[in-house]
Amino acid sequence: MKILNIILLISYIIFFNNALAEEQDKKNKITKNLRCLICQGQSIYDSDSEFANSLKILVDKKIEEGLTDDQIYQYFKDKYGDWILYDPGLNKNTYILWLLPLLLFLVGGAIIYKNFIAKK
Repeated sequence: MKILNIILLISYIIFFNNALAEEQDKKNKITKNLRCLICQGQSIYDSDSEFANSLKILVDKKIEEGLTDDQIYQYFKDKYGDWILYDPGLNKNTYILWLLPLLLFLVGGAIIYKNFIAKK
């Protein structure tokens, strides 16, 4: 009976540690994608400002409430605007951010083609 209790205890500890690790990974992923509005060059994961620390606590609370990543991001977008996200989705305010690299690539390719390949 003692061996069974020990096995159950070890299983519980392993399960509990895995659950904590998954929750911590989720928190880290979310906080790395949220911009600190005080530091502006750092995510709240990297920042130690009072604002960042309060957002980390808020992210913990939202995770405990059972919200998904997208729901948490939406909460912060509603409260602080799209700028708080390092990886904003495609919408009317951010389409230029998503299309500009493609446009620059095409223009650069056209210039290279015109100057080097078409001259031959």
